[in-house]
Amino acid sequence: MSSFRKALKSRQKNHHERSQPGFRKHLGLLEKKKDYKLRADDYHKKQNTLAALRKKALDKNPDEFYYKMISSQLQDGVHVAKKGKEEEEVTEEQKKLMRTQDIKYVEMKRVAEAKKIERLKGELHLLDADSKQKNKHTFFVDSKKEVKSFDLAKQLRTAPELVDRVYNRPTLETLETKTIQGAVEPHSIKKMARQRKHQYKILSQRIDREKKMFVISQKIQTRMDLQDKNKKVKVKKETSTAAAIYKFETKRKR
Repeated sequence: MSSFRKALKSRQKNHHERSQPGFRKHLGLLEKKKDYKLRADDYHKKQNTLAALRKKALDKNPDEFYYKMISSQLQDGVHVAKKGKEEEEVTEEQKKLMRTQDIKYVEMKRVAEAKKIERLKGELHLLDADSKQKNKHTFFVDSKKEVKSFDLAKQLRTAPELVDRVYNRPTLETLETKTIQGAVEPHSIKKMARQRKHQYKILSQRIDREKKMFVISQKIQTRMDLQDKNKKVKVKKETSTAAAIYKFETKRKR
């Protein structure tokens, strides 16, 4: 008998619920059993909640008291806890202290950036920087004839290829008596030049960052000064590169 039942089940078809007929498409999707179950569960849950609230209201003690009754208030239909005295807004002294901490932090970062800049300048020496002022070396001669026949390489006692260099320019005697130290191959020289250019780029970025931090600290200091109740007049507007300038009324200290 059990084998007959198994054979019977294997030949059964899965009967799916029908879809909404074409002439009823304007009514929307046809509700399936799973949709009805969700709707019914939601309805019963709401009914049970209402019944529980009704019972709670009937059993309520009119003399009941708990501290939430006086420590909360309704805002847009929602109970919100009231702020106690210890949870008041930040006082002016606290705001001033927080701004002082902000300016101290910015100043600390600015000083650290300035130290890094000095260290980089010491390493690079700014020998071939584009922004560096060009040095002038004046040579004096006795006649115009000597000016026309003046040879800079001969005067500096160096090779003509090294005349344009502002650093590491050895004389002919040094080149003849001593061996060249460091990179001499063209690809090594190019690699060092690229590294030096990268270091100058980092230095330029750090200088810009240090300037921005200085402007930020000035603006924070100006906002702190504006908390003073003395009369003041704005002399210059605030810009992206400078803080606003105010002129304060002089006040005699007692």
